[in-house]
Amino acid sequence: MQQLSGLDASFLYLETPNSPMHISGLYIYTQETAPKGKVRFKQILEGTANRVKGIPSLTRRLKEVPLGLDHPYWIDEGDFDPEFHIRHVALPAPGDWRQLCILISRIHARSLDRSRPLWEMYVIEGLDNVQGYPKGCFALFTKMHHAAVDGASGMEITAAIHDLEADTKVKPKSVITRPDRDPSTLRLLTRAQVNGMRQPLRFISVARNTVPGFAKVFMQLRRGDLQRVGTVPRVRFNGTVSAYRVFNAVSLPLEDIKAIKNAVPGATVNDVALTIVGGAMRKYLEAHNELPDQSLVAMAPVNVRDTKEKGTGGNIVSTMAVKIRSDVAEARDRLIAVHEGTQTAKEYSNAVGAKTMTDYSQFIPSTLTAQAARLASRWGLVNQINPIYNCVITNVPGPQVPLYNTGARMLSSFGTGPVADGVGLFHVISSYCGEFSISATSCREMMPDPGFYRECLMASFKDLKSATLGAAPASRRKASAVKTKAKAKTKPKAKAKAKTSRPKTAAKAPAKVKPKRVANAATARKRAQA
Repeated sequence: MQQLSGLDASFLYLETPNSPMHISGLYIYTQETAPKGKVRFKQILEGTANRVKGIPSLTRRLKEVPLGLDHPYWIDEGDFDPEFHIRHVALPAPGDWRQLCILISRIHARSLDRSRPLWEMYVIEGLDNVQGYPKGCFALFTKMHHAAVDGASGMEITAAIHDLEADTKVKPKSVITRPDRDPSTLRLLTRAQVNGMRQPLRFISVARNTVPGFAKVFMQLRRGDLQRVGTVPRVRFNGTVSAYRVFNAVSLPLEDIKAIKNAVPGATVNDVALTIVGGAMRKYLEAHNELPDQSLVAMAPVNVRDTKEKGTGGNIVSTMAVKIRSDVAEARDRLIAVHEGTQTAKEYSNAVGAKTMTDYSQFIPSTLTAQAARLASRWGLVNQINPIYNCVITNVPGPQVPLYNTGARMLSSFGTGPVADGVGLFHVISSYCGEFSISATSCREMMPDPGFYRECLMASFKDLKSATLGAAPASRRKASAVKTKAKAKTKPKAKAKAKTSRPKTAAKAPAKVKPKRVANAATARKRAQA
């Protein structure tokens, strides 16, 4: 039996009916590499069940402390019901990208069952008309509660259920587990009482280590050596969210992202991602006549897990507030400004201390936090206070070698995240095997046109690429064309061309992105329901 940390438990307390707190991954596979070119649901069911037996995050369930007097516990059951957690669905014809995004949005909007281990997996068939993918592809969509995993630990679980070769045979694991005894009410209340008596001493210890750092930061702020992000403007994503979600994503060449990064001295891949998102949000809000004069601010989670804490699950993260410079029109200038801003944000974060947030999260009041979150959501209090962030942008780097599941090769990887009152737009930045993806999850009422936001992301990337790299030389274009043609020969020809395209750079964005105008809120709701 293991008690949740304050940070892990906070994701349970902040969860409301309109804001499920789980993170998800979407993986698309081709069956061409599988034995006999076919993967059956039974194989995925058995293979996954064998692999996850030794992963505590997937075999533990919650045990609440009576009256919420202390943080909950994880109870290891030693096993799980694979047929409950692993489910099978299929897209209706024609099975295109838009249909997949709609299905992902609906599955992601549903909360997890707290009486069982907090995860689900969906095997999705029928991806026959997603342009850029071979016919017969399938997808896996995983949901795991944020109380159990963060982005880094979630990626570790992803690696555990995949192989590095297509012909790897999964043998049943002889995992010896000792299920925890279900603790009595008296035992839980006794532990809560003891923990309550120890809290003051723990707080004194944490404060003694962090107060000198806070004093130093205060002096640096007064001298101007450090800077905060300042006032955060209010936009449509900073209101109360509904229970409905939208999802869309783009997939870009990682080679181009690195070339753009190298074009600005000192810039990082993360800076490029922030710049693309900043440009996309600028285009989106400008097209809706809602672009503020001030720069939008993103919350960027930072993994502070050390080598000893790998494989432990849970959340070991800090946060960093970053300006994404949506107030800068020219793409290259925006990248330079974002790089300067991230340097300042890192200095501020380092001065405060990377794990300070994690240390103080242990003192989150378990009794009041969940009730306060529900009341704030019910009364719409987030609309009455200044926003802290405009969106979330989290970077979860993936492997650059091919991964296989039941012999099927993974072609693409995307992600979704929780949206909550006050922060109704969540971006997941991920990379896999030469691809760089940007996924966006939002409230359906805040973003009734996710396809248009995808166009904004594509247009922002193309603007940045043109501004930093310019037009490719003729020799380079010719070599690229020959390479593309040779690659095309190795792929089977599609029988029919899909109308809805895969989120690839091959899909051309219009020179000037124009949305379909939304006359009023009623029209927006009708259009979202359609």
